[in-house]
Amino acid sequence: MAKLYFKFGAMNSSKTANALMTQFNYEEKGKTVWLIKPATDTRDGIATIRSRIGLSKEAVVVLPTDNLVERCPEGIDVVICDECQFLTEQQVDELRQLASLHDIPVLCFGLRADFLSHLFPGSKRLFELADSITEIKSICRCGSKAIINARFDENGKVCTEGDQVVLGGNDVYEGLCWNCWHKLITEGKSRYDK
Repeated sequence: MAKLYFKFGAMNSSKTANALMTQFNYEEKGKTVWLIKPATDTRDGIATIRSRIGLSKEAVVVLPTDNLVERCPEGIDVVICDECQFLTEQQVDELRQLASLHDIPVLCFGLRADFLSHLFPGSKRLFELADSITEIKSICRCGSKAIINARFDENGKVCTEGDQVVLGGNDVYEGLCWNCWHKLITEGKSRYDK
């Protein structure tokens, strides 16, 4: 029976690069991949998945109202979802159905938590349902493991309130360990201060 996989990491842990390398490996073996991404992620264009190291691929965009079981094309060998934290809980349930009832492996890549360390709805549901959960590790500026997706304002100060979803890359976010994140907040320093 196929499995549902959740591969998560902090910002800049190469989640997207891993997703695109996985897609390439399946296609190199002659497998048909349904590469999807939630419509929420528009950073690199509506239907493009792009990694920081330059890998990119066109993907199918899924809306929050889409039923993924109904949208999944016939003859698919594997489903790969990038930015899976933006899926709805219902869509994660549908991916579970594709794996369990339709025997299609489903690999989801995304963030665990937001800038305040709160789980995204899609990630929360994946922690509840995935057969396999793997952390893609990255490091903080101090060398410790990054676990916080710190969001910064235009002055380089850590944001401690705001909408859960604000799109951005290195200009807005940085993966930090909890200690560095907490220190920036309590000392009121900018990310640019030494």
